[in-house]
Amino acid sequence: MALAELGAVVLDCPDPRALAGFYAEVLGGTVEGDGEWVDLKVPGGRTLAFQAAPGFVPPKWPAAEHSQQFHLDLMVPDLDAAEKGVLTLGARPLDTEDRSRTFRVYADPAGHPFCLCAC
Repeated sequence: MALAELGAVVLDCPDPRALAGFYAEVLGGTVEGDGEWVDLKVPGGRTLAFQAAPGFVPPKWPAAEHSQQFHLDLMVPDLDAAEKGVLTLGARPLDTEDRSRTFRVYADPAGHPFCLCAC
């Protein structure tokens, strides 16, 4: 028996509304709230939340001394099309050179790492 149920994954960032907008374009869903805390209600009932963090310093990937703490794996049917889309939205590539792999690594506009993964 589980002790708890996952409520939301929360990302610290300098501008919650802007980062929620980025992920809404990537994942779909509805952005709710403004200010210090913003929720993105994604299809399927999950919530990705964004919290204002004064003095936010993005993780550095890959760098053991500046641990990324976590990353998001986003499943996509077409890596090339998804890559084009996230780059247009403001993501930047971190590790995309090996085109034979089934994943590519990017940073969102606030600097959090995420992977596009072929499904």
